[in-house]
Amino acid sequence: MKDVRILVTGGTIDKIHDPLTESLAFAKDGSTQIPEILSFGRCDFPKVQRIMLKDSLDFEDADRDAVVSAIQAAEEQAIVVTHGTGTMGQSARWVAQRVSGKTVVFTGAMRPHSLSYSDGPFNLGGALVAVQILPAGVYGVMNGRIFAAENLDKNTEQGRFDR
Repeated sequence: MKDVRILVTGGTIDKIHDPLTESLAFAKDGSTQIPEILSFGRCDFPKVQRIMLKDSLDFEDADRDAVVSAIQAAEEQAIVVTHGTGTMGQSARWVAQRVSGKTVVFTGAMRPHSLSYSDGPFNLGGALVAVQILPAGVYGVMNGRIFAAENLDKNTEQGRFDR
């Protein structure tokens, strides 16, 4: 078994309903939903590191560089990155051009974990398994499928990753 680190960057998987604005937002205290998802799955081995809580549509190259730096600094060779689906593919390809020798798997959700019927726990569980068995490289795990970084793109018409 491999040691795994989860790098949290935000995205829909981590959003909650904000009753003041009647919108989805990140927790005001900066907390992440990922430890709760792991607890529900009785999964206690990954280390969780919050890099940022940001909607991926607001990502800039500096944010992607922060992800690269965190991956390179991690002791673990198996890294899961939680990320918004809007620019997940772009970030995965950015990382693939800059990181080698580690297995990196991006994942996220189309519906927040804090709401019912989220795909987040399913996707995170798939990513945790995939990162332990895949060879070094950069991938995405969404909707029960594994994608190489170059093929990780959201089908906005279907609301899923299916390429």
